Amino acid sequence: MNKNIIPDSKITCPKCAHEETETMPTNACQWFYECKSCGELLKPLKGDCCVYCSYATVPCPPIQQGVTSCCSSK
Repeated sequence: MNKNIIPDSKITCPKCAHEETETMPTNACQWFYECKSCGELLKPLKGDCCVYCSYATVPCPPIQQGVTSCCSSK
């Protein structure tokens, strides 16, 4: 599958509602994100592979490409 990847996503802190547009990594899952406003450490929700899939407007690049096991532990 050859899809165009959207590299930027707006991540929203669930504690203070601060929004920040970030460029997502394309070669790794991001399991942690520190809110730039309140310092809350975001972690993926159960069932999500990364913080972008849990708290952002656009899912991570592997999910955008249809890879369902992008962040599975080995």
